Amino acid sequence: MTNPTGSSPDLSLDQIVELERRAHERELAELAADGDVDNTDDHDTLVLPWWQRPFNIGTILVTAALLAGMIGWLIGDSGAQVKHGEVDTGFLHDMREHHEQAVLMGFIFREVPDTDDGLAVIAASIIQGQSVEVGRMIQLLRDFGEDEAGDGETAMLWMGMSASPLQMPGMASEEQLDQLLGSSGRQADELFVELMTAHHLGGIEMAEYAAENAENDQVRKMATSMADSQRHEIAELAGRLAP
Repeated sequence: MTNPTGSSPDLSLDQIVELERRAHERELAELAADGDVDNTDDHDTLVLPWWQRPFNIGTILVTAALLAGMIGWLIGDSGAQVKHGEVDTGFLHDMREHHEQAVLMGFIFREVPDTDDGLAVIAASIIQGQSVEVGRMIQLLRDFGEDEAGDGETAMLWMGMSASPLQMPGMASEEQLDQLLGSSGRQADELFVELMTAHHLGGIEMAEYAAENAENDQVRKMATSMADSQRHEIAELAGRLAP
């Protein structure tokens, strides 16, 4: 379908408006040439009603088309129902919190002195990868129409467990994080590997359960990917401490 000027539908709104303005000027010039419009000071010029002016007609039609498209998108979006269940929501809430501690642990390790360069690279990779996954989990929760974070009272219920956030599988305690922050050199390397390995093993346990029991395809695929990547990182961590 062409726009009111007969130009390509790929033209921008500004281009359409400019074409309509030029068409209006040409029309006035033609009317003046035919004697229908007198541009002298002794006579009034012919002024078309606003709803008959080509410029306004074009603008109205373009605006109407844009509004119709927006309304259609909103109706379609509001009518979309994303399949999910208790496991999907619970997993995303708890794994988000689980990931956030891994990111924190990575930042702590990169702040302590005299650590292994290879472990520092792995820590940076964990920070980046799990931060991206947190963003994906938040977006899925939004798509589900769920809160972006858990309430702290229902942690692990989706796995048939009841636990506080610090009792999620693999979560480090505040004392352990403080110990990591106060360490350096080989001691820091060993403590980081110990804490992150336990953390990843807990995450794998959660991810494998979600991969088998979640209802949403994206959640199942994400959980499977998380379990695979964390197994790989555990092997990398162990390899850096090998003599």
